[in-house]
Amino acid sequence: MTAPDPRDTDVAPAPSVDVDPPEPEGGLLGRAHRALSIGIVSVVLLIAFEATAVGTAMPVAARELDGISLYAFAFSGYFTTSLFGMVLSGQWADRRGPLGPLAVGISAFAAGLVLSGTATVMWMFILGRAVQGLGGGLVIVSLYVIVSRAYPERLRAPILAAFAACWVVPSIVGPLIAGTVTEHLGWRWVFVGIPVLVVAPLMLALPAIRRTASGPLDPDAPVEAFDRRRIRLALGISLGAGLLQYAGQDLRWLSLLPAVAGAALLVPAVLGLLPRGTYRAARGLPSVVLLRGIAAGSFVAAESFVPLMLVTERGLSPTLAGFSLAAGGATWALGSYVQSRPGMEAYRGRLVPLGMVLVALAIAVAPSVLIDAVPVWIVAVAWGVGCLGMGLVIASTSVLLLRLSAPEDAGANSASLQISDGLSNVILLAAGGAAFAALGGGMVGAGHGAGEVGGSHPGAFVVVFLPMAVVALVGVWVGTRLRGPQARPFP
Repeated sequence: MTAPDPRDTDVAPAPSVDVDPPEPEGGLLGRAHRALSIGIVSVVLLIAFEATAVGTAMPVAARELDGISLYAFAFSGYFTTSLFGMVLSGQWADRRGPLGPLAVGISAFAAGLVLSGTATVMWMFILGRAVQGLGGGLVIVSLYVIVSRAYPERLRAPILAAFAACWVVPSIVGPLIAGTVTEHLGWRWVFVGIPVLVVAPLMLALPAIRRTASGPLDPDAPVEAFDRRRIRLALGISLGAGLLQYAGQDLRWLSLLPAVAGAALLVPAVLGLLPRGTYRAARGLPSVVLLRGIAAGSFVAAESFVPLMLVTERGLSPTLAGFSLAAGGATWALGSYVQSRPGMEAYRGRLVPLGMVLVALAIAVAPSVLIDAVPVWIVAVAWGVGCLGMGLVIASTSVLLLRLSAPEDAGANSASLQISDGLSNVILLAAGGAAFAALGGGMVGAGHGAGEVGGSHPGAFVVVFLPMAVVALVGVWVGTRLRGPQARPFP
């Protein structure tokens, strides 16, 4: 989840012009926004359930398809294609409204799940994840544009907090349901069973989106053509990220060739798609975009290996391994709720660095369970703390991005935020996956059943978690640079 979708000035927002919709009656569930809020929140709820369920089933799927050595690729394949989907969605939504990319994205998301669920080899499974990622990239950016267009500023933080709250129930029941289905019916049902659940919330949300957020901002203005340069850059960033991921998994001297080619495609594409100054953490919008990538990438790269570590090194069942992350949904929602309170606006500049400290602490503590004397519940506690920090950081970056974006740039800037998110996931998963494979991780659990323990390779997990903790610590510093000299201050 998570995208997730998802680039351009150095710091300042557009001139302060009141472009919010007229103040509605009531709040998120008032008459003006009830159907839209319920519909899009339900979509996010199902995406959250998919993310927690798939994470639980993934170790078993990778083992059955003889693809443990490609385990990281199953995650990063999703993020790689989502990068292109994010850029396409940003342009599509800005020019013609978010309805089209949302509908197409959900369709592709469902098709990818079906493809993965029916795969007979690991590469087919990864292809399904790639199709799913394309859809996820389209969906996440279009949802941000819907929030920007359909809700006044006073309701944006609460609706984004509601998105975060959607992870609470799935994080608790998702691993339990997915683990039970995996153990008794097979992992494939976790994938093929989810698409049918998407239809109802989509049907509820579509009429409200047509009424409040469809079409271009100015219906009388000519519709601009897609920016072909950005589309080419998006293709370059996706292809470059894929080549880097392949090189990281191959671990041969010949893999230097795709690595160099990937970097040659990736670097100019990143510079062209992200706000100028992102790479040097320039104050304001560039640092907001950079921090999103640092937080999401370090956390997701570490979290992807938690179930595998618990199944193979501590002998937990897939259900219990996934359930160890369950508390994180509640604490993530708590962090998002805390930052959304009106009284906390004055402290946002402090909440974000604090959140990154909690993320770094959680990632550093998690591999302590590789020591047999350490109880496995330590992971659940650590991940709850880390998710609290992520709730503070992720929701805050979303709020700040919309605050620093003119309405006509909301799609492009939301795409920048999600590209930073997805690209960092790809790069850090590639780096972590390469280190994991280099230290024997590809042999973890080989030839064993769903709940059996394979050969011990604790070092393979350590070299994933500890570098990600260092990356998260860099985010503490970036979190102090979110307010630019010309940006609206934290009140």
